[in-house]
Amino acid sequence: MAWSLDKCDGNTMENAKMGLVRSATEGHADEAIKAVRAGEVIAVPTDTLYGFACDACSMEAVHRIYEIKGRKHTSPLAICVADVQDIQRFATTNHLPHGLLDSLLPGPVTVVLRRGDSSSLEKSLNPGLDSIGVRVPDCDFIRSIARGSNSALALTSANLSGQPSSVDVKDFESLWQHCAFIYNGGILPSGRAGSTVVDLTTLGKYKILRPGR
Repeated sequence: MAWSLDKCDGNTMENAKMGLVRSATEGHADEAIKAVRAGEVIAVPTDTLYGFACDACSMEAVHRIYEIKGRKHTSPLAICVADVQDIQRFATTNHLPHGLLDSLLPGPVTVVLRRGDSSSLEKSLNPGLDSIGVRVPDCDFIRSIARGSNSALALTSANLSGQPSSVDVKDFESLWQHCAFIYNGGILPSGRAGSTVVDLTTLGKYKILRPGR
């Protein structure tokens, strides 16, 4: 569970905050998986920025991410899966040329796909949208968490809505108290550029919705 810092001050507060921070290494992956399965929000590095992540099928956890960021619920969240072959569990891929997703992922790309009737995502995730942004970051740690959780992770940048993105855990230190754990992967080299977002919902066409790293 996330620590409450309401009654902490001075060194006590600093020690409590630092107690939430772990290194983003395989030795801490099981702990992160347990937190995600328990419906907690964690902060993790990706191949672009630091992000808040939780079980995409836990609506309580998803709502907490919106609350932490001060984000409007009408703004959709992307999901993160462990491997390219996992994408078909959550989105429609049979219209895509063979090998296309493998050429883009893992990497700093968000592919937007139709959810489809067979998607195992909760209907209440991004209500009103028939598409979903999907990531497979080139980052072993977050992929291990997604793989171990046996689900998709809801994933969004670790910052207050409208504020600069985070490339260092210290960039969002004021939000640490809302996370079960913060996993420190050092300073990320993205220059605060997020992933490139590519719309692949239409057969035979693509559209870059946002250039990124």
